Amino acid sequence: MIALSLAEIVEIVGGQSYDIPDLTLQVTGPVVIDSREVQPGSLFAAFAGERVDGHDYARRAVDAGATAVLAARPVGVPAIVVDDVVGALGALARAVVERLGTTAVALTGSAGKTSTKDLIAQLLERKGPTVWPAGNLNNEIGLPLTALRAAEDTQHLVLEMGARYIGDIRYLTGLVPPRIGLVLNVGTAHIGEFGGREQIAEAKGEMVEALPPSHEGGVAVLNADDQLVRAMATRTKARVLLFGEAEDADVRAENVRLTENGQPTFSLHTPTGCSDVTMRLYGEHHVSNALAAAAVAHELGMSVDEIATALSEAGTLSRWRMEVTERPDGVTVVNDAYNANPESMRAALRALAAMGRASQTKGGRTWAVLGQMAELGDDSLAEHDAVGRLAVRLNVSKLVAVGGREASWLQLGAYNEGSWGEESVHVSDAQAAVDLLRSELRPGDVVLVKASRSVGLERVAQALLDPRTEGEVTGR
Repeated sequence: MIALSLAEIVEIVGGQSYDIPDLTLQVTGPVVIDSREVQPGSLFAAFAGERVDGHDYARRAVDAGATAVLAARPVGVPAIVVDDVVGALGALARAVVERLGTTAVALTGSAGKTSTKDLIAQLLERKGPTVWPAGNLNNEIGLPLTALRAAEDTQHLVLEMGARYIGDIRYLTGLVPPRIGLVLNVGTAHIGEFGGREQIAEAKGEMVEALPPSHEGGVAVLNADDQLVRAMATRTKARVLLFGEAEDADVRAENVRLTENGQPTFSLHTPTGCSDVTMRLYGEHHVSNALAAAAVAHELGMSVDEIATALSEAGTLSRWRMEVTERPDGVTVVNDAYNANPESMRAALRALAAMGRASQTKGGRTWAVLGQMAELGDDSLAEHDAVGRLAVRLNVSKLVAVGGREASWLQLGAYNEGSWGEESVHVSDAQAAVDLLRSELRPGDVVLVKASRSVGLERVAQALLDPRTEGEVTGR
C-alpha cells in the first residue's frame, strides 16, 4: 500500500486513536486480516467472525510488526477504533485509489469471473504493473484488501465483484469506482437468493450503471452472446464494447475448435486486426473468457498480436480451477473443485469429454466426480438431474456422485438418461470416492473433480495426486 500516516488513516476512516504514541507513524506494508500474514509496517484489520475474533490476535499482529490495528474496540495495543471495520476498510480503499489515479477494471458474472480475472491480469501485466485479487476476493472485505495492495507505480487495478443480493455490486463499485466494467454472463449461480435470472441480471447490471459516461472514459464491456448482458447497454452512459462469437461483436472469435487435448484454438478479431490463439487452458468455455480479457486489453492499448500471444501463453493463477495434472502412471486429474454452478458444471463436463477423446484412443476412460451445487433454491433438483443427464449424453465413462440428497439427484438423472449398472454410482463422502477411485483407476483415465466450495471435494483430487495420503482423507 502507499505510505499513510496513522493520523491520515484516522481522518479517512473517521476513527479514534487508542494507545498510539505517535500519530506520524506510517503504515507502509499491506493491510491484512490474518495475523499470520503481518509484515513490518502492516495495518491489521480485526474482524469478529463466527468462529474467530480477530481482536484476540491484535497483540500478536503488533508483535509481528504491524504499525497498528483497525478495530471495533480498544485492544490494548496501538489501534484505530471505528464503529464499522468493514466500512472503514472500504473508505480507506477508496481514498488510496483516488490518490493513485490508477485505471480500475471491474468484472462480474455468474460464471468464469476468477478465470477471466486471471487472464486479464496476465495480459495487462505486459503493459505495466498490475494488481489483481488472489483467489476470488470479490466481496466487501476482499475487494478493499485487493485495492489496498496498489502502490505508486500501479497502472492497472483488476477487481472481481460478486453478488448475492440486489445492491451488492452497487456497494462495491461505490468503494472503488471502475472506469472499465465487464459483465461476463447471467446464469443461475445464487438463483436461490435472487429468485430468477432476471433478478440476477438486475444485480449484475449495477456494474454498468456505475461507470462514468463515455466522454469521461467509461467503457462497458458486454457479452454479445448473452441476451441479458447485451441488454445492459441501455443501462449505461459509458461507451459499449461487445465481445463474443456474434457477428456484430467488436472483439470476436472465429473458427473455434478444440485440440485433441481439449484446449481451445481460434482466430481472434479486434477492431485493429486478427491473430490466431491456441490456449493452454482446457475447455471451450475459456473462449468467452479469453474474448472478455481481450476486449479489456484492446481498450487499454494492446495490439491484437500482443493479445493473442499473451492469451496463448496464459495459465491458471488461481488454485482448484481446471488444474490439470498427469500422474506418473498416466492418470490425469482435473481439479476444478473450487466452486460449481450449473453453467460451470456443464462447461467442465464438456471439457472432460473433449479431453477424454484423446485418452479413449489409448484405452482410457473419463470419470466425473461431482458433488452438490449449492444455493440453487427451488431449481436444485432439476439442475442436479440435468447435470447427471448431461454426463451420460457426453458419454462420460463413469459418474461418481458424492454426498447427500443433491448427489443422489445427480446419480438419478444419469440413471434415467440410461446410465445403468456401474456407469454411475452414489457414494456418501470424499473418502468413499477416493477409495473407489484408487481401486479402479487405470493408466489413461481422466478424472474431473467438481462441486461447490462447501463440499470440499478438492480433498479427492489432492488424495489422488499425493502419494502421502494413502490413508484417510483429512480436512474439510
